[in-house]
Amino acid sequence: MSDEPLISLLIVDDHPVVRDGLRGMFESAPGFRVLGEAANGVEAVEQATALDPDVILMDLRMPGGGGVDAIRELVRRAARAKVLVLTTYDTDSDTLPAIEAGATGYLLKDAPRDELFTAVRAAAEGRTVLSPAIASRLVSAVRAPGNEPLSAREREVLALVAKGTSNREIARELFISEATVKTHLTHLYAKLGVNDRAAAVATAYERGILG
Repeated sequence: MSDEPLISLLIVDDHPVVRDGLRGMFESAPGFRVLGEAANGVEAVEQATALDPDVILMDLRMPGGGGVDAIRELVRRAARAKVLVLTTYDTDSDTLPAIEAGATGYLLKDAPRDELFTAVRAAAEGRTVLSPAIASRLVSAVRAPGNEPLSAREREVLALVAKGTSNREIARELFISEATVKTHLTHLYAKLGVNDRAAAVATAYERGILG
């Protein structure tokens, strides 16, 4: 018997078959203990608060509460658990919000069993775990135009744009000239990779810049 402490787990997925499969896999392997299961993000937060697991295996798209919102709420509550996203989705619209929300790692459900065990152990130690496909996507996304963070002033301008405020009204509210407002808009359009106000607002909500 190993002297290493057991890594406690909470499994979050809306498919009972997936939860059963993961539970069986981890319970049959030494070093792990499954504390509970949840079918959506809301349940995940409740269970994590009650059970205090070391690692949460979190699906992303679930009816009744998605994984990204749950991750944000766990971070807000300063939960001790590390979140390892385990999903079938590797698109940027799924990956980036999950990482930005505070996920420790991101794996796809087709990951080999041993890779999953290694990832959970690494997550429990606070190390970032990314499947190779996700890692290369993130590197590309960071390098690509449209992912530079907005400045505080650009965020202020964007928030006012989202309220339907005109350039003239924005200038008046922020005590800057209309020309400066237009400059800020040009910069934030470039950073968001969009061409107009509506697209800027939509993209900002999608990325969680506005919320």
